[in-house]
Amino acid sequence: MIVTIDGPAGAGKSTVARRLASQLGYVFLDTGAMYRAVTYAALQAKIVMEDAAARLALVRGTSIELKGAVVSVNGEDVSEPIRTAEVTASIHYMADDPAVRELLVLRQREWAVGRNVVTEGRDQGTVVFPDAECKIFLTASAGERARRRQAERESEGETVSIDKIRAAQDLRDERDRSRTVGPLQKAADAIEVVTDGMMIDDVIASLEALVHKK
Repeated sequence: MIVTIDGPAGAGKSTVARRLASQLGYVFLDTGAMYRAVTYAALQAKIVMEDAAARLALVRGTSIELKGAVVSVNGEDVSEPIRTAEVTASIHYMADDPAVRELLVLRQREWAVGRNVVTEGRDQGTVVFPDAECKIFLTASAGERARRRQAERESEGETVSIDKIRAAQDLRDERDRSRTVGPLQKAADAIEVVTDGMMIDDVIASLEALVHKK
C-alpha cells in the first residue's frame, strides 16, 4: 500500500510521514533526499549547474540508495552532507529540471514496488503515485506554519522575526504553486487534514485511522 502526504512548506510533512511510517510498520520514502543526493553529487563533480545536459548525464550515472535514515550516493554515506546550506542553495537546479524529475520519479516508483510506503512532498499524490491507495493533503494556516517554523529556529538557537519567516514562507508557497514541473496541488481524491491547534501525536493518530480505513 502507498500512502502519499502532500502539502505546503512548514506543514510538518517530513516529521509526520516518518512517524506515521514507523507507527504503521511501513517504510518512508524520502524523495527530497534523492534530489539532495544528486545535487550533492553534482557539486562534488563540479559540473556547471546551469548546464541541463550535464545535470541529466550526472543523474543517469549516479546510484542512490535509501535505507532508513541513511542516504548513499555511489556507495558513500552522504546522509549529513546532503543537508548543508550549499546543497540547499543549489537543489532547485535539479528539482526544477523536467528531465531530472522524470528520471527520479521513475526511480521512486521502482523503489516502492512490493513495499508498504509512506511518502511526502508536493506532487506525490498527483504525479509520482497517482494510483496511491491513500492520499493525504496535510496543511495548516499560514500563521500557524510560520509560528512553528519560528519555534523550530529558536530551538536551534536562532532568533528570527515572525514577519521575516512569514514573508519567506509566502514566497515559497507561491513558487511551489506556480512551478511548471511538479507544482503543489491537492489531488482530487486526497483527504485534506488541517493541523491548526493539533499536537503531533493527535495528527499521527488521525492519519493512522485514515490509512486503516482505506
